[in-house]
Amino acid sequence: MIRVLVADDHPVVRGGIVALLQTAPDVEVVGEATTGLEAVDLALALTPDLVLMDLRMPGIDGDEATARILAARPSIKVVILTTYETDDSILTAIEAGASGYLLKAAPQEEILTGVRSVARGEVALAPRIAAVLVQRLKSPTPTLSPRETEVLKLVAAGQSNPSIAASLFLSEATVKTHLIHVFEKLGVSDRTRAVTKAMELGLL
Repeated sequence: MIRVLVADDHPVVRGGIVALLQTAPDVEVVGEATTGLEAVDLALALTPDLVLMDLRMPGIDGDEATARILAARPSIKVVILTTYETDDSILTAIEAGASGYLLKAAPQEEILTGVRSVARGEVALAPRIAAVLVQRLKSPTPTLSPRETEVLKLVAAGQSNPSIAASLFLSEATVKTHLIHVFEKLGVSDRTRAVTKAMELGLL
């Protein structure tokens, strides 16, 4: 019997997930959590075999809850079950230690198969998620020139273009050119995202 904790803040959605799991003769729902913190507390108290975790919840998100659960109980498996499928969401959840990433819109049998697979010690990824990860692995990490890195570090420090130009003894036009190149390399369109993306990639 696979003992499952369901964590989702939407009552109707959570009820639907519980109802689906209850149709499986080899699955037992041992608890329901409505927030990330409650998911952590219940996981530690109930020690389920597996937690079906929503990604966006009040308090702490599913990825943070996942990391906390696995830090305290490495034997518990976590499967993200969400509507979010952006690259960053997927990578954050996988990095937190999730053994699966499934979409709520997936066929019910796909969700049940994923739960069983992870309970057996395997990894379960929705086909679209697997495709995103494969593509991400194929794409090499972009590299920034030393000057571009200097400019982006000053952006991260909150400096404006004129201030950066003065600090590096450059013209404002040159600073703008460096930032344009940074945006292109990182595939972003604004300063904030450039900084966060560079941090995610270990470039800052």
